Amino acid sequence: MKKHINWPRILFITGVVCLIVGAIDPLEGSVVIAFGSVLLAGITRWTHDRHRNLFLASAIMVLVGVAFLFYLSSLGGFGGDSGLSWWWGLLILPYPVAWLVTIITLIFRAVKKPK
Repeated sequence: MKKHINWPRILFITGVVCLIVGAIDPLEGSVVIAFGSVLLAGITRWTHDRHRNLFLASAIMVLVGVAFLFYLSSLGGFGGDSGLSWWWGLLILPYPVAWLVTIITLIFRAVKKPK
């Protein structure tokens, strides 16, 4: 008897684990968080989940925030002696906001099951 492997569920859990593990060190784990966020967005789009648009918007925000994080890091950071004002830090803001929205959505999904 063959067992059917539920790939969407495995990939969904992998995405959630990536989001949690990447949060241990948000700067170094930003690539892991971005991968997990994109994986969640893709799986929820594939399975026609009711929160797929929210996961997609969060994935895009994470990618934009992480891209600016790496860009500003390549310039030497912001504030202090770097020559860039603290306001440049606002470009990184979509990254933690989207991570928080994704975690809250995952908690909401876990607590409120569809009927």
